[in-house]
Amino acid sequence: MKKYLIIGILLFLMMSCQEKTSLTLSGLNPADFITEVDSIQTNLYSIKNKSGMEVCITNFGGRIVSMMVPDKNGDMKDVVLGFDNIQDYINIPSDFGASIGRYANRINKGQIVIDGRSIQLPINDHGHCLHGGPKGWQYQMYTAKVINSSTLELTRFSPDGDQNFPGNVTAKVLFTVTSDNMLDIKYTATTDKTTIINMTNHSYFNLNGDPTHLSTNNILYINADYYTPVDNTFMTTGEILPVKDTPMNFTLPKSIGQDINDDFIQLKNGNGYDHNWVLNTKGDITKLAAQLISPETGIVLKEYTTEPGIQIYSGNFLDGTVKGKHGIIYNKRASICLESQHYPNSPNKTEWPTVILKPGQTYHSECIFAFSVKK
Repeated sequence: MKKYLIIGILLFLMMSCQEKTSLTLSGLNPADFITEVDSIQTNLYSIKNKSGMEVCITNFGGRIVSMMVPDKNGDMKDVVLGFDNIQDYINIPSDFGASIGRYANRINKGQIVIDGRSIQLPINDHGHCLHGGPKGWQYQMYTAKVINSSTLELTRFSPDGDQNFPGNVTAKVLFTVTSDNMLDIKYTATTDKTTIINMTNHSYFNLNGDPTHLSTNNILYINADYYTPVDNTFMTTGEILPVKDTPMNFTLPKSIGQDINDDFIQLKNGNGYDHNWVLNTKGDITKLAAQLISPETGIVLKEYTTEPGIQIYSGNFLDGTVKGKHGIIYNKRASICLESQHYPNSPNKTEWPTVILKPGQTYHSECIFAFSVKK
């Protein structure tokens, strides 16, 4: 009897160890991400490097679910917001970590003209089309291909007429965790009809590694002397204005919260920061576009991109009604988004960098999130 009891205990311990090792470094259970959407199975994929950096991604919306990086003490911190199960991603509207398409940001009144043809896109935000419409790619399925332990490729086939956008589009997102703690995201897309493409990643960063500590203490630098102002519907006015002598100036690093409540019309229109900055980098991915630092953890995030702009969104519409990973309530300004992209409403601004993609062309975009620590 004693022998069988010992065997039972050993089996229980082995099963307990297996359950523990099945969790990701960020504490996610991959089993909680398995369901079926549009006849495609959803899963959770983990990519990592030998230093311990881990990024978890689901093919539902091409979303980054967690991102574990070391802090100044060598402790691993999850620096992005999200949910810990697929049902919350499906049932709770959000852009957490999403691979946005076809068109990141807003298009005025959802109206575009392509090859002389007027097209009405769906309206889903203050009278405009935001992030590809009410069922943009963040709510649709990508197919996944694991390249190796540090690289994941997601593919989205978007049929002609998807959210009324023209063209059969095949888009790919390649995520790679490098040996020096960078997450390199490469986007490509092709089409069989002239269309528009503007992709980005919509991760909500909090470098404190604890969303109960608001990201407003994070120190932000933006390599941009100009930005595109918005009206009270969050739509760009068409102007490009200097940041000098305004709260929009991050050419010298400052905390996100330093000026966010100033009596400044753009902060009122945006309910905080929700604007596009015109990068000085001019598409040169070797030049620093933006930098974020947490004084608490010492975690440093440097962003590099081939894109001409970056949308900074300070989590103004998080309102404490959503519980994220580990049951943490996400309050207003619990995070900051650094969305590298073309300028909002670019299809209607021919003088701005084009977002037109034609048959025979390949859309390319790249964004690098490089992590380090400041002790």
